[in-house]
Amino acid sequence: MVGGSLTAMSHDHVPPAEAIPEAKVLTVSDGVIHGTREDRSGAALVAYLVDNGFTVVDRGVVADGVETVAEALTAMAADFAGLIVTTGGTGFTHRDLTPEGTRLVLDREAPGLAEAMRLVSPLGRLSRAVAGTRGDCIIVNTPGSTRGCVETLGAVIDVLPHALALLAGTPTSH
Repeated sequence: MVGGSLTAMSHDHVPPAEAIPEAKVLTVSDGVIHGTREDRSGAALVAYLVDNGFTVVDRGVVADGVETVAEALTAMAADFAGLIVTTGGTGFTHRDLTPEGTRLVLDREAPGLAEAMRLVSPLGRLSRAVAGTRGDCIIVNTPGSTRGCVETLGAVIDVLPHALALLAGTPTSH
């Protein structure tokens, strides 16, 4: 070493305990908005997130549509550092526009998350869902079926706390 001295490194530093990650759930459904369907997928996501160590701090419902999804996600992401999970609107009907609305608000896409979510079942290959970041949030789209939303989120739930820590600039062990 030139022109300096070595300093002792502390080996007794203990990293701070990881914070409990926060999540929000957005159901995208004309039927739920009009009262003709019960929001079972939103409820299933809330239960699944809580069972997997997340604190769910908000839950909303919007009608299908590019603008409705984009506006709701923009509002949910404002001053929030956490996970936002949508359910519904990822299929092939003319009103399934959740991915288009989500893309309008994403800063960066995270295609590996969406790809992993599609691989969990044969029907997953029909999903047009996207995932990515907006500010300090990770946004993931899931299908509107109760089983499908939990199944697809389950494909990535294990990496999401680490991804949120990276997004927040929190030191990680890698």
